[in-house]
Amino acid sequence: MSVDVLRYAAFTDDPASGNPAGVVVDAGQLTEQDMLGIAAGVGYSETAFVTESDPQGGRYTVRYFSPRAEVPFCGHATIATAVEIARRAGPGTLVFTTRAGEVPVQTVTQDGRLWATLTSVPARSRPASQDQAGPALAALRWAPADLDPQFPVHVAFAGAWHLMLAVATRARLADLDYDFAALAELMAAQDWTTVHLFWAEDAVRFHARNPFPPGGVVEDPATGAAAAAFGGYLRALGRITVPTRLTVRQGEDLGRPSELVVDVDPASERVKVTGQAVPIRQL
Repeated sequence: MSVDVLRYAAFTDDPASGNPAGVVVDAGQLTEQDMLGIAAGVGYSETAFVTESDPQGGRYTVRYFSPRAEVPFCGHATIATAVEIARRAGPGTLVFTTRAGEVPVQTVTQDGRLWATLTSVPARSRPASQDQAGPALAALRWAPADLDPQFPVHVAFAGAWHLMLAVATRARLADLDYDFAALAELMAAQDWTTVHLFWAEDAVRFHARNPFPPGGVVEDPATGAAAAAFGGYLRALGRITVPTRLTVRQGEDLGRPSELVVDVDPASERVKVTGQAVPIRQL
């Protein structure tokens, strides 16, 4: 079976930066094994598959596969898929039905470039237990003194679960050398998609790294689902008291810088994440 797999870089305007995602816009005839095999062949952290389409109604059913397994939701592949749909049909309002729930996506053109804003499923956050935080620190080869005490360790959700760990310095964030097997085992047991490591430059600017062993990759250069969960985490901590726009810089230490714009409204359970996506041209 011939399948047209598009390749995009999300949360960037540079194909050599951002987070690569595969996009299959006509996947209605594919089985789960087909999709898993295609995702493994593409080799990106996730590939999105549009399995049902209603272009007139702007509704699409989307499934996401890493090279190893299906995941309930993926932010950067959502942005990439929405931009591809907008490229074909024009910008507007879309609704993606995912395993995590319905995700509205707004696409617009600004200065000749397509942007997409996803609205997450309801976000929630809870303190991590010592049985969760302790093994995570051990796998990361970090000490409790490496953490920023202003940000307690939480487990947060906005379509998928992520451990939230704040580091005290940018240098410590840059120096990441973790035990892949140990962290993968812990994350599988806890059902975490990524571990969201972050450093606060100030109240609205953050730098992040996301180890992603469940997907078979060491690190994700831009993680929209984790950014949405992060917005919900900050709201749960009471650090967001008015509608606030955050910027998350990710992928810098990988040489694939990405920028995620996160809008958090304390009156809403949902978080908005905005970014660009550009095609990766195949040679």
